[in-house]
Amino acid sequence: MASELGSLLQAKAREVFQRLLRTYGERPLKPRREPMHELISTMLSHRTTQKNEATAFEQMWQHFGSWEAIRDAPLVELTETIAPSNFAEAKAPNIKETLRRIIDERGAPTIDFLRDLPAQEGLEWLMSLPGVGIKTASLVLLFCFSKPVLPVDTHVHRVSQRLGLIGPKVNPTAAHPLLLALLPSDPLVLFNFHVNMLRHGQKVCIWGTPRCEQCPLTDICDWYQKNKT
Repeated sequence: MASELGSLLQAKAREVFQRLLRTYGERPLKPRREPMHELISTMLSHRTTQKNEATAFEQMWQHFGSWEAIRDAPLVELTETIAPSNFAEAKAPNIKETLRRIIDERGAPTIDFLRDLPAQEGLEWLMSLPGVGIKTASLVLLFCFSKPVLPVDTHVHRVSQRLGLIGPKVNPTAAHPLLLALLPSDPLVLFNFHVNMLRHGQKVCIWGTPRCEQCPLTDICDWYQKNKT
């Protein structure tokens, strides 16, 4: 029975992938920024907007100018500099300690060695850093190194629950392996599933009242079948 349910969910996930691909298109999987930038920016992105994340990173880099200088910055000064990202008092010490550990371990501010590690080892290493959870680790590995992992942010999580790909009580952390198991182990597929689910959550399947009249998934959406039909 569990095996049959798993097969049905896999088929549903692949149908969702195909429909969203037709709706939003396919993007090439290529790094959008250097891996250290991706890691620290993603740490800044927690519980804030993309605009605030970008502002905080730009202010930080303009003010300090190097990863070593950020590592060595007075905590109060770094906290003030990244204030636009929200919760800076928690993020600043995590960023400083993350940079210290990377530079101490690798001899330089680089995480390029992750390219040669299996995905699971890379996840475990990244998640050993302070302030780095499975979402951040998965995003860095997928976006920068094309590893077969799937980041689950708030939009991907919400859309997946409404569709019925994961249960209503599954939290974002637990959703990572569950959703990954439903899709091919192909980085390009996983990247476009993530990007298009995120876009769908931002534009159509929004928090609160989703815009179901614009959605190409209503006939296979558990939430729509329960609430709109």
